Amino acid sequence: MSTVYEAAALLPGPAELRVYLRALAVLDATIGDDPQFCVYAFNADWGPGEEAALMDNGSGDDFSVLFAPAGVLIRGFDHESAMSPYGTDDEEVWPGVVDEVPAALLPLLNDPAFRDEGLDFTRVTVCLWRETGDTAWRTGSAIDFPVGHESPDGSGFLFHLLTDRSPETVQAHFEDYYERPVPLDAVRHVLAGHPVTPAIAAALSPDEVS
Repeated sequence: MSTVYEAAALLPGPAELRVYLRALAVLDATIGDDPQFCVYAFNADWGPGEEAALMDNGSGDDFSVLFAPAGVLIRGFDHESAMSPYGTDDEEVWPGVVDEVPAALLPLLNDPAFRDEGLDFTRVTVCLWRETGDTAWRTGSAIDFPVGHESPDGSGFLFHLLTDRSPETVQAHFEDYYERPVPLDAVRHVLAGHPVTPAIAAALSPDEVS
């Protein structure tokens, strides 16, 4: 079973994660030929002192990684998860998932952007956080996961590019999504934090440049 507990052990620190998520957004925007089909995005002006890395696969699954002075909050939603608020009788967030989120980070979790219109709960099946100065990612400490599911909270597929950050894995993701070859050297270049030069842009999106 793959859950938030395994994800927490595989995530890098906030600074490294921020650089990596920015790189994913740059790769998606450069490889893709239409911004509306990009899965990964990075908003450097989400709120006062806040930045947001966002993933939306267009099929009802999404996550946000919110960077703020008080710390970082990761919220994910798997629409097919047995832990979805939509799948419970009372339309409540699954017990234990967000109960222990520190008060300083609750405004990030309760952002209206992550609530569907007319509903009074945050769209979440998996949540992690790390307050500024902390040395580890935190999660609900006693989540009773439903049995019979490989990844009951959706963390296994929602965060697969966050827990396996190898250039080869990133390359495979974008080749599968865009259904064309993506050069590994160009992926490595962007993941290393280097700027997208005309040559790199041409390698990643030859149709756009030609």
